[in-house]
Amino acid sequence: MSGHSKWATIKRKKAATDQKRGSLFTKLVKEITIAAKMGGGDPTGNPRLRLAIDTARANSMPMDNIQRAIKRGTGELEGATYEEITYEGYGPGGIAIIIETATDNRNRTVADIRHLMSRGGGSLGESGSVGWMFKRKGSIEVPRSAISEDDLMELLLDAGLEELESDDEQYFTVLTDVKDLEPVKKALEEAGIPFENAKIDMIPDNYVELDVENARKALKLIDALENSDDVQAVYSNMDMSESVMSVLEEE
Repeated sequence: MSGHSKWATIKRKKAATDQKRGSLFTKLVKEITIAAKMGGGDPTGNPRLRLAIDTARANSMPMDNIQRAIKRGTGELEGATYEEITYEGYGPGGIAIIIETATDNRNRTVADIRHLMSRGGGSLGESGSVGWMFKRKGSIEVPRSAISEDDLMELLLDAGLEELESDDEQYFTVLTDVKDLEPVKKALEEAGIPFENAKIDMIPDNYVELDVENARKALKLIDALENSDDVQAVYSNMDMSESVMSVLEEE
């Protein structure tokens, strides 16, 4: 799973430098709206909505925005109707890419995704072409400064911990079954252990290590996809060596 830890590190640094709050809020509003539409507006009985609200609050979204998004999802307020569509394909160096979207215009979205993939050195594939390479998991990052690896493992084993990654210098990455993400969050909260980026993630079974040129192209493509208004999340099985990471960080 070392590739996952490195990719998490890259994404964290990217988010710190180029996150656009307006774009982030748009994606969070869509997720809250869809979650409320699918599972109802009460977060206590809707784990997806509860996670979406927690993520929105962690990113300083005002409660008024959250409540309006919930009401649009439940039909109490008028608003756009979003459809969830997942696209699959390949990127530079042969990496697999999964693109999750939420859109009110399927034709616009597929044209945009196809254009971005083609321009970025990738190509769209058929449904299922790369999805089989990934497993959906719960993922949480816990600062190393907050707890030791042994104590964290002991704390979370009964709550649903599946794997604890410790390759990152600053964070442990906790992986769980999707249904166990909420119990693991609760265990951390009750123990007073801080955590970040609790989310549902797509974890690849294997990784493709890229050289500098392909890694640069892949990051540029993923960045372009993530900046599309209709894209909610992008997953890949890219990996890179420490030396490649160092080169890219200096650019």
